[in-house]
Amino acid sequence: MKVDLTYLRIPDFLLESQSSSMGVTSNTSSDVFQTWTKSGSCPEETVPIRRIRKEDLLRAVSLDRFGQKPLELFVNTTYNTNLNFHNRVRDPTGGFVNLKNRSDAHLVTYGYNYIGAQANINVWNPKVDKPEDFTTAQMWLKADNGNNFESIEAGWTVNPKLYGDHNTRLFTYWTKDTYKSTGCFDLTCHGFVQTNKGIALGATLGPVSSPHQQQYEINVGIFQDNAQNWWFKVKNNIPVGYWPAELLGNLRHSATLIQWGGQVFSYEVKTKPPHTGTQMGSGDAASGRFGAACYMGSVRIKDYSQALKYPSFVSTHAAEPYCYSALNDAPYGKDPVFYFGGAGRNPPLCA
Repeated sequence: MKVDLTYLRIPDFLLESQSSSMGVTSNTSSDVFQTWTKSGSCPEETVPIRRIRKEDLLRAVSLDRFGQKPLELFVNTTYNTNLNFHNRVRDPTGGFVNLKNRSDAHLVTYGYNYIGAQANINVWNPKVDKPEDFTTAQMWLKADNGNNFESIEAGWTVNPKLYGDHNTRLFTYWTKDTYKSTGCFDLTCHGFVQTNKGIALGATLGPVSSPHQQQYEINVGIFQDNAQNWWFKVKNNIPVGYWPAELLGNLRHSATLIQWGGQVFSYEVKTKPPHTGTQMGSGDAASGRFGAACYMGSVRIKDYSQALKYPSFVSTHAAEPYCYSALNDAPYGKDPVFYFGGAGRNPPLCA
């Protein structure tokens, strides 16, 4: 596929924001790569696109929604205002959005105008229990869009229904209407514009972390340029591509909420037992910390000050804390590390 060469250079604004390669401990490696590159690379002026096979289309609920997150009911739920902030995380819509079939555990900051965010995401290969389930470790940048919120997202996922296997894969996603009809994963619809010939969206990542052994991470960032496009970049400020400004509504101006963490989609979350056994993160609870739980390190935001910095205010949220938990470890004088995840079904706490 031919691409516009004017976007192949590293944008100036990415050169200005230094990528953080600081690991949580010395037992951390950022030597994560895409396994397809062992077989070669794409020619100049082309980009890699994961081949969509007939089997991929047959697994889809419908061709109209191929590459999209499953359509589901959602309600704006009002919580007791005396609850702590982390028990009533607010989406940019101004309501408390409860996505019925998704359980998440995340770190959140909101209330300002953000033009970028990044983190070092610990890479694992969690178990996915049901054919229609998927699990992610990712960032969300969100803004309100009328009665909906819009979101651009990136990280890694295990999604057998979309990709046909249980590999850990790099992904992007976008939506303009709370996942109802717009947006998609990767390049499965019109939207995200790929510019890099060496990185493939939807491709397998490796190596992955093992409990109490070598930990692997990948630096992921999303930043806005002066033309209001949002760029997705990976380690060493390598631009992968961008979401064009005309694709979005209020998000073209800035994000007002950023989340870092994990999410499990299943028809067996937030419902009566049995709960899904799909894991989030490493499959271990956040309390396991380094070597056991999945983490986000070097969490940073960028606002109109142009400085890349830790958010001035953050809180944690877990939709089902006995199934998937969240913990922000912030020792005095050290860079905070956010841990998240869990095993899913784990009786009696998460039945």
